[in-house]
Amino acid sequence: MAQLLSGKEVSQDVRNQLADRCKKLREEFPGFQPGLAIVQVGSREDSNVYIRMKIKAAEEIGIKAQHVCFPNTITQSQLVDEVKKLNADPSIHGMIVQVPLDSVNKIDSDLVLDTISPSKDVDGLTTSSAGMLSHGMLTSGFLPCTPNGCMELIRRSGAKIEGATAVVLGRSKIVGTPMAELLKWHNATVTTCHSRTADLSQVTRTADILVVGIGKPELVKGSWVKPGAVVIDCGINAIPDATKKSGQKLVGDVDFKEVSEVASVITPVPGGVGPMTVAMLMQNTVLAGERAAASLRSSQWSMRYLDIQPQDHTPSDIEIARSQTPKDVLELATEVGLQACEVAPYGSKKAKVDLAVLKRLQAAQDGKYIVVAGITPTPLGEGKSTTTIGLCQALGAHCNKNVFACVRQPSQGPTFGIKGGAAGGGWSQVIPMDEFNLHLTGDIHAITAANNLLAAQIDARIFHEATQSDEALYGRLVPAVKGQRAFSKIQLSRLERLGIDKKDPNSLTPEEINKFVRLNIDTNTITWQRVLDTNDRFLRKITIGQSATEKNMTRSCQFDITVASEIMAVLALTTSLEDMRARLGRMVVASDTAGNPVTAEDLGASGALTVLLKDAIRPNLMQTLEGTPVFVHAGPFANIAHGNSSILADKIALKLVGSDGYVVTEAGFGADIGMEKFFNIKCRTSGLVPHCVVLVATVRALKMHGGGPKVLPGTPLPKEYLEENLDLVQKGASNLRKQIENGNLFGVPVVVAINKFATDTEAELALVQREAEASGAARAVVCTHWRDGGRGAKALAEAVQEQCQGQDNHSFRFLYDLTLPIEEKIRSISQKIYGAADISIEPEAQEQIDRYKKQGFNDLPICMAKTHLSFTADPTVKGAPTGFTIPVSQVRASVGAGFLYPIVGTSSSSRGLHWLRRLVK
Repeated sequence: MAQLLSGKEVSQDVRNQLADRCKKLREEFPGFQPGLAIVQVGSREDSNVYIRMKIKAAEEIGIKAQHVCFPNTITQSQLVDEVKKLNADPSIHGMIVQVPLDSVNKIDSDLVLDTISPSKDVDGLTTSSAGMLSHGMLTSGFLPCTPNGCMELIRRSGAKIEGATAVVLGRSKIVGTPMAELLKWHNATVTTCHSRTADLSQVTRTADILVVGIGKPELVKGSWVKPGAVVIDCGINAIPDATKKSGQKLVGDVDFKEVSEVASVITPVPGGVGPMTVAMLMQNTVLAGERAAASLRSSQWSMRYLDIQPQDHTPSDIEIARSQTPKDVLELATEVGLQACEVAPYGSKKAKVDLAVLKRLQAAQDGKYIVVAGITPTPLGEGKSTTTIGLCQALGAHCNKNVFACVRQPSQGPTFGIKGGAAGGGWSQVIPMDEFNLHLTGDIHAITAANNLLAAQIDARIFHEATQSDEALYGRLVPAVKGQRAFSKIQLSRLERLGIDKKDPNSLTPEEINKFVRLNIDTNTITWQRVLDTNDRFLRKITIGQSATEKNMTRSCQFDITVASEIMAVLALTTSLEDMRARLGRMVVASDTAGNPVTAEDLGASGALTVLLKDAIRPNLMQTLEGTPVFVHAGPFANIAHGNSSILADKIALKLVGSDGYVVTEAGFGADIGMEKFFNIKCRTSGLVPHCVVLVATVRALKMHGGGPKVLPGTPLPKEYLEENLDLVQKGASNLRKQIENGNLFGVPVVVAINKFATDTEAELALVQREAEASGAARAVVCTHWRDGGRGAKALAEAVQEQCQGQDNHSFRFLYDLTLPIEEKIRSISQKIYGAADISIEPEAQEQIDRYKKQGFNDLPICMAKTHLSFTADPTVKGAPTGFTIPVSQVRASVGAGFLYPIVGTSSSSRGLHWLRRLVK
């Protein structure tokens, strides 16, 4: 009599093991749970029974199962699209499509199955999975559930598979064919039989292992079976049985009574293979979850770095950039662990990265966070961008670390002006350099469109309120559609802010209608300007409304450069699409005649602005000359805004590099401006904590601060900058000392990167190193990354790694408490960061401060708008002076971005605000 091999008992043992594996995943990654989507079309009861059984098994193990049911009217195209959405869902690790597909429309089930991503095909039934199985790639994909369940039963029977003669009766794609492949790759000698096989019973009698899945009730008789064989019955058939309440009973493809007298082991029906199919589905889902979880662990990327060949005579930046052939962006995306559904290529060298990667990697540990700042620069700049890129090339290509650079997108204005592009320089650049500097993926153009839409809406609203009655305005704002009026969601929010608790547009009183339709914008208080990303001086002051159709409603206004728009700052500081919409809605564009702020939400514009920016919110993926990855995203100025690339780019990069990796971002202008705002504004908003500051210094800048001649763009450098002058360097080191002190104020170690120029002498460089380390820098390193690429910044990379090792960030601190009065926060920055004795606030600025306090904006952080060329308000004052006063002439609010920006300089001084006027293009 054959031993009964119960699938129920074996499957329960498998489920217990799977539950333990799920528990370990949750312990390692709190909140992580393998996810299974079961797709069904229609509502066949037999399918429902199987689905309920699978969901119950999943819940018992710790798998989050979702039953995704579509109506029987769904088309093939619609179903394929839905499956693709599930492919892109990071919470779904496994997916099955329940067949048959009960639709009134013709649907090719094979086509639908092959739409499932191979990484989620936990049924193991796609063409891709079948191909891997046929090639013996048993651990690459997922094994089909029923055959894999049969294999587990055979192993549990104690039968020796290797060298055994195995016969598989049936060649279906679900059972027979993959079963034969599995047995073959486990070294059995396999024969596949089917309806055309001659002398079928004679063939089956040769089998040491007989697997039957032919779909014919009790076909295999005792005489067909070799004595002592292991028999696995995959069939399940209903036959008449008058003794049963249902009038039928379930039997297999094997005559159980006869064969059990001959075989050594046999599986029952039901209760044999069926439970094992479900158990193997759960096993594949847990395996899919474990593979997904593996991406959350810190692991070394398999990165193909690009070789560079620095020359004794360094060519121009554009020549160097064009000499390198970048990797295809999809290759780069795969190297850094991005999935295909998370990457949208723009051509072959740059791509948008979906924010969904943050959800997929939410349980992953962050990497080390580095900010690159600089001493107070000359007008020529000291190479922060070049150092950022060179450091990343060194960490990646020369130290073999996972590393991401996160940099700002340059404005077209400076790119076509004296400054030029911002891709780095020499052998430390982002490539393709021309695409980086021009257009990229259109983010700045999207900001231009959004900004100007809001500007147009402001003037249109003023015009309509001035020329129409309340009733006419109400009819435009809440029009009747097919005789029915309804408030939009944004209008309901406005009603709530106005204290009008009504949902029916027809129920408002005339007074309530007046409050609803009238914003009563005071045109003298409008702060929202039109923008253009071009230096066009003749748009600095314009008059609008001169057409006869505008009925003499003219007013003076101006064009700013696009990157000065508050929308750019919003993009850089946002943490999600929802957060961006809320920030856009909070942007204050003017005050009403009663002195209350008027916002984009009041104008009903926040939804439209969000739609225009829905692609711009996604970071742009590019690469360096040596093939290391770069995120290019957002480009706010560092004076009237905070001067840092986006929080979203940093967050995604920190997850991708893993706990042993590095993310290097850059803060605009000198450390007293960009770094201070990075800490007090960006880090407050993001919740991210930096591990190290890299402070870029040059001999040239220190000579300027030591009393050297004026440095002017476009003119030759005076000889003092071309010859050794230790006295100037020594005197100018005061600026370096103060900027190191500023970094240490926040509790973050400072590594000084001395960006070496060809004219620097060894004595000058050694002096800078001594001064830096004596002033509190953890290390000071001479770098030649402009000339040598990553190799020239390897010592810097090693110093940064040294400072990040075992650094827990617990010493990090903000400069001020947000609840302090606005004046005290300005004073704190001025005294502690700039070295001022005190501040002076002009009457207009004090009036603005008082108004912001009344409006509830006191607790916003401060973004000082001042010259970047000096600690003082006077750009000609160099070094690190003390005892001076910081004059504040105005204080403006970027409520959407989330900060107040005091404007430093006296309104009566021609010198004090010239730097701000240059922003208005």
